[in-house]
Amino acid sequence: MAYLKDIARLADGLSLVAKEAVNRQLRHNNLQSLIKKTLLSATDLTGLTKGKVRQIDKEIGGNSAVHPDSNKQSVVYFGDEKTSPSSSSTFTSESEVVPQIERDLPPDEVAAAEFHENVVQSPSQTAVGTSIEGDPQKDSSLSSESNAAEAVGPATPELVIKRQRKPRERKVPSTSFSRALGFAGLGAGLAWGTLQESAKRLVFGTPNLLGKQSALSPYLSEKNAERLALALCRMRGAALKLGQMLSIQDESVVPAPILAALDVVRQGADVMPRSQLNQVLGSELGQDWSSKLKSFDYEPMAAASIGQVHRAVTKDGMDVAMKIQYPGVADSIESDIDNVKLLLGYTNLIPEGLYLENAMKVAKEELFRECDYELEAKSQKRFGILLSGAKGFYVPVVIDDLSSKRVLTSELVPGIPIDKVALLDQETRNYVGRKLLELTLMELFVFRFMQTDPNWSNFLYDESERIINLIDFGAARDYPKPFVDDYLRMVFACANNDRGAIIKLSQRLGFLTGEESEIMMETHVQAGFVVGLPFSKLGGYDFRANNITQSISNLGATMLRHRLTPPPEEAYSLHRKLSGAFLACIKLGAVVPCRELLLEVYEKYEFGEYGNEKLASGSGS
Repeated sequence: MAYLKDIARLADGLSLVAKEAVNRQLRHNNLQSLIKKTLLSATDLTGLTKGKVRQIDKEIGGNSAVHPDSNKQSVVYFGDEKTSPSSSSTFTSESEVVPQIERDLPPDEVAAAEFHENVVQSPSQTAVGTSIEGDPQKDSSLSSESNAAEAVGPATPELVIKRQRKPRERKVPSTSFSRALGFAGLGAGLAWGTLQESAKRLVFGTPNLLGKQSALSPYLSEKNAERLALALCRMRGAALKLGQMLSIQDESVVPAPILAALDVVRQGADVMPRSQLNQVLGSELGQDWSSKLKSFDYEPMAAASIGQVHRAVTKDGMDVAMKIQYPGVADSIESDIDNVKLLLGYTNLIPEGLYLENAMKVAKEELFRECDYELEAKSQKRFGILLSGAKGFYVPVVIDDLSSKRVLTSELVPGIPIDKVALLDQETRNYVGRKLLELTLMELFVFRFMQTDPNWSNFLYDESERIINLIDFGAARDYPKPFVDDYLRMVFACANNDRGAIIKLSQRLGFLTGEESEIMMETHVQAGFVVGLPFSKLGGYDFRANNITQSISNLGATMLRHRLTPPPEEAYSLHRKLSGAFLACIKLGAVVPCRELLLEVYEKYEFGEYGNEKLASGSGS
């Protein structure tokens, strides 16, 4: 049977992963240690255990203590003497304690207990939703990798059921073996789920979902999707980051059941226990790290794929955000991505037109950069200099003596993320939308240095100062001038509906080979026209009036089937940022003079090679 052959293929691939991991570990560890790590990792990553359950201690050892006036018991205040927070490593906040009813569940029901359904109002033209965190205080300072762009909802509100997950305090698997074991466990779970779904379909028949991939493949059941989401949240690192990248795709790329589960992934990862957190801080900043602080909040403001962020106060009274990387994440990027690629290949979840090999190669390079917090600190300082004369933007200061390769401490800045700006008045939404698009054009065509992560919580609007505070520069990168020259020409060609220039420049940039079918060529040109629409005419463009995202999604499905070559390497991060800027303006319902902003950049731009190819601007009216 076809189902059994698919399961056999999956099992073969997983056995290779597990075998390689065991071989590596046997070369470095004795058998007793291997067995111990295997049992600990297997029970945690497969969901048989829930992570450590901790109760709040009334008294905390060492010279650190919970401030009597503090409403948050997770905040530890440090005295003038050297403190040792590790002595209180069993302390956690009440929010991290797992309810007794969930601890008593049988193993098969453990995963289900981590999900709950929340009835929410879908976005409307007057109320456009809230951020993932829900608490403005939590949103106000951190790079939340867990937020992602979502499409605008219908004009009239409607109630929808959104699945949410309750994060757990769970130790990050940091060895190559424990992480490989997690993937093997995930693969085995997917195989078992596929077998169950196949048996169910034999008895009850295949569901009729209008030809969707989820109806055709038994891999794509709701249970398997939940298994995938839970495993990524427990593993964290590159695996979770890839899940979050996939979560902002549409059904032409990723099947609907997987997208629904990955939406849970965007809500954030599990959090490190205090003991592991103290180990990271001690190894990176020295065992006396707490001597540089007045207080430290052990409850993270956010927990994302690569690390989690904590609020603290320095000795001189500055409020700061400390981004702390999960242990082992940087060292496991190669193996994590290879294992994800193996699983995706055996489950056939990704269409061939996505060119998975190229996408994974780019993802590896991006993740290596994002895991280097010293490089991120340099990028943050560089952006601070580049934007020092730009009105309406602010980049927080890096605190060097509390930063390292795995810890990055910055000034805590106020503000609300983009989705909360959507609740403000129209004039404010237009202003913020304009500033976001202005920033995007300036980054690419003036600086040629762009922060490519479009997550809404990376742009915090301070209404009292009318300033957008910019945070999280881990995804910042340079773009070569020849690429930027031709890309600006192509954007202008798209704005002017210049079919010939679009095809010529797309071939020169590497989007087309020149051998494409007529349907591919026409679809590519039409996609260019859609993207250029906001820049096509002078005056304010109403992003709410035209459904650009749906048009691009429909055209994208066709391009995936007929594409002959992967896009150029620069396009992966660039298009993520550009689409994020458009989606932010759609979310805001902003009216922005896009063509005026583009003309301002284009007319001042100094082209290099092919400099005489500067296109006529035209009136645009």
